[in-house]
Amino acid sequence: MKERVFYYTDPLRDDFAGTDIATKPLPESYVYIPKNPLRRAAAWVLHHCIATPVCFLILKLLYGQKIVGRSKLRPYRRTGYFLYGNHTRAAGDAFTPSMAAFPKKPYVLVNPDAVSIPFLKRLVEDLGGMPVPDSFELQKKLVAAIRARMQGGGVVAIYPEAHIWPLYTGVRPFSASSFVYPVDTKKPAFAFTATYKKRKFFGGVKATVYVDGPFFPDETLPRREQKLDLRERVYAAMTERSALSVWSPNRFLPADPPDPVSGQ
Repeated sequence: MKERVFYYTDPLRDDFAGTDIATKPLPESYVYIPKNPLRRAAAWVLHHCIATPVCFLILKLLYGQKIVGRSKLRPYRRTGYFLYGNHTRAAGDAFTPSMAAFPKKPYVLVNPDAVSIPFLKRLVEDLGGMPVPDSFELQKKLVAAIRARMQGGGVVAIYPEAHIWPLYTGVRPFSASSFVYPVDTKKPAFAFTATYKKRKFFGGVKATVYVDGPFFPDETLPRREQKLDLRERVYAAMTERSALSVWSPNRFLPADPPDPVSGQ
């Protein structure tokens, strides 16, 4: 696999997904949970009977992927939980939550880019994509939809780094903002961290995903401190697991490295 070098200026905001999609703002009438029973049934069949087995095979063939620690999720299948992962693949990150949460269907918070292409919008939504909006009114709808999923014992997956760095072997800094959801719903959070090494026989990258948790909000703390505390515990687990990565075909370098003489 050919080495690629990516130069970044802002580890919090730089994105190397390479999709170049013209993002369309979500309409204020956007619906997060369709009520049409036929559509909901079709979405169930699409996810469970078509997408899940196909994506399992793709992830096995491309990455030889295995998931370690899925048993930690089993006690919470009926009550619901959140998954927080490092964002290092496009299709891989879209479907790894389904592999981890199986047989549950996870709902994944996505960038509005994912629903900006007309013929893919319906597919992304039916597979569980929930776009994160900019407007306050739509944000309230998203929060209400997440609460509804949790009340039904659902699974919601979040990539708090927000932007894709392909096959990156570290964990980038991320804010505590997305941890408001487990704090508000009093549901556990789990870290799921993709790590990489070189495949011995087939070339390319082998992926191992580690599940850690549960991490419950500390209700003895004020609400804001609960978010920060939960973020720190999930981030620590992800950082510890990322140290198990031993190889990636990609390198990430600062666009303006320090001057070797002045150090500035």
